[in-house]
Amino acid sequence: MTATAPRLGASPIRRPFATAALVAALVSLLFGLMLAGAGPASAHAALTGSDPQDGAVVATAPKEVTLTFSEAIAVGDGSIRVLDPSSKRADTGAEPKDLSEGSTVRYGVELHPGLPDGTYTVAWQAVSADSHPISGAFTFSIGAPSETTVALPSEEVGGGPVGVVYGIARYAAYTGFILLVGGAAFVLGCWPRGASARPMQRLVVRGWVTLTAATLVMLLLRNPYTGSGKFADAFDLDGLQAVLDTKPGAALVSRLLLLGAAALFIAVLFGTYARREDAVEKKDLTFGLAVGGGVVAAGIAATWAMSEHASTGLQAGIAMPVDVLHLLAVAAWLGGLVSLLVALYRTPDIGSRAVRRFSRVAFGSVLVLAATGIYQSWRQVGSWSALTGTRYGQLLIIKVALIAVLLAVAWFSRRWTARLTDTAAASVGAEATDTAAAAPGDAGEASGTEEAPDGVDPARAAQLARQRAVLTATKKKRIRDADPERSGLRRSVLAEAAVAVVLLAVTTVLTSTEPGRTEEEAGAGAAATAPAATGPVNLSMPFDTGGQNGKGTVRIDIDPGRTGSNELHVWVDGSDGKPMDVPELKVALTLEAQEIGPLPVVPDRLAEGHWSASGVQIPMAGEWKVDVTVRTSDIDQVTIDENVKIG
Repeated sequence: MTATAPRLGASPIRRPFATAALVAALVSLLFGLMLAGAGPASAHAALTGSDPQDGAVVATAPKEVTLTFSEAIAVGDGSIRVLDPSSKRADTGAEPKDLSEGSTVRYGVELHPGLPDGTYTVAWQAVSADSHPISGAFTFSIGAPSETTVALPSEEVGGGPVGVVYGIARYAAYTGFILLVGGAAFVLGCWPRGASARPMQRLVVRGWVTLTAATLVMLLLRNPYTGSGKFADAFDLDGLQAVLDTKPGAALVSRLLLLGAAALFIAVLFGTYARREDAVEKKDLTFGLAVGGGVVAAGIAATWAMSEHASTGLQAGIAMPVDVLHLLAVAAWLGGLVSLLVALYRTPDIGSRAVRRFSRVAFGSVLVLAATGIYQSWRQVGSWSALTGTRYGQLLIIKVALIAVLLAVAWFSRRWTARLTDTAAASVGAEATDTAAAAPGDAGEASGTEEAPDGVDPARAAQLARQRAVLTATKKKRIRDADPERSGLRRSVLAEAAVAVVLLAVTTVLTSTEPGRTEEEAGAGAAATAPAATGPVNLSMPFDTGGQNGKGTVRIDIDPGRTGSNELHVWVDGSDGKPMDVPELKVALTLEAQEIGPLPVVPDRLAEGHWSASGVQIPMAGEWKVDVTVRTSDIDQVTIDENVKIG
């Protein structure tokens, strides 16, 4: 439930709603302007280049293979493997060398000398700076392409059953954090009397248990999640030690330590604080718990910010505290929403004052979420094309739509809140009248302290008193539950909580998805270097040297029309369509995009009007310019050209 508009009519709460609407319009406009003018950034590392390139055919074996990434990565033994056509290691097996310079992230592995001709496969696997595992593979050929027996895993790293369980643990961790922080904040800031309510205690404790268990599962599964994908490796002590030496591992351990401090906070909140009666002492304790709890909550939120998307890319120093604020605002809003739902259903004596306090907290949380969400979207998306054309952008659109639905449902909740206030005020007088009219004996019965009459067993009397107290409480609960305003509020808050569950699931997937900006940049790089479709090349180019019998047509076939060795055939036909002999014919190939060439080809004459050349080497895929020089006499000559894609 958020600070949105109440029912129509004179109410001071309408002003915050108008302000919220204006803020929403302004931030939407700002969102569009920021996306339109975004600069470069990166997160979730992607392969941006390699040497040799994917699909390239080189004349001699290279000494090493290098890979370039969009951001810093963590590598180890076996992170980059080069396999020959028979699936044997062609690299030396040493740890990849860090060849990075400035902002360029590059790693390389040395190859064995004297590698034979054939197609080689480069398979790589690493962990990006935002903690997510990445992997991929490509091929290059020495001399000429060949068949290969290399079989790469069908699943990407981070997938499979281990990936599913790790993803569930992620969701559980976010859920536990929201219940723990949001529930404690609701009790401390909105409903202090809730500290003695068992349902509220169970909610916060369950949040702590869920977050702790999920963190332990993630820590154990971190090694197989980023490596083998086997559950058995979760108990590999060497692998666990390696995880502890990484940034994500250190963040998970720090979270566990902070959860120990959170356990102490919970004990004080539901122990000393709940029993404290003196107003001054309780106020001081409230301040101390608020400060201490805020520090612990911010620390737990920072374990996400310092190890995931916010920790890398553009303005990381700003992005991390912004991410902490975002997580705390989510917890205050959604966690408080669940707490209110529990209070309405399990502790129906919650007053309208607590509901109004939460409305103000929710309103402030929405403002913080709007500001921090816009900044995060700008960093991770950056353009309208990435917003609509990438999986991250599409998930972000779904998340924004769910938030809009949540705010719409909250509008109805706020209307019920306003009505609940009036009903509560009317019911106070009725309850006071009932209390004044009650007999002294009734008060003793309600409290369960009625003295036993003469001749009645005191234990039996106490039991009867407790039963009457339960019946009295049940009767009051039934009366309150029959209140249409309270029932309406519960239904609307329940609907909000249902939308929040789906919203949290989308957010969890979003945090493990490659940001739209990086996906778009990586896609553009892949399109620039990807080999074209293979197949024979057929060209037909008319020519005119300007002399007598100087007109005709040159037909060229390049087979198989891909990188490596090719057969080239040239036919020259006269203007009458018959084969035409010419004194000189030359061919050259140029890849202007890579500044390769011109590579001269001198074909041999096979028959009248037919020339051929074998073993024509095309070293790289791309759009090649084919130049043909035709001389029909001592002084009449022309050069014609045409571009063709060769893969």
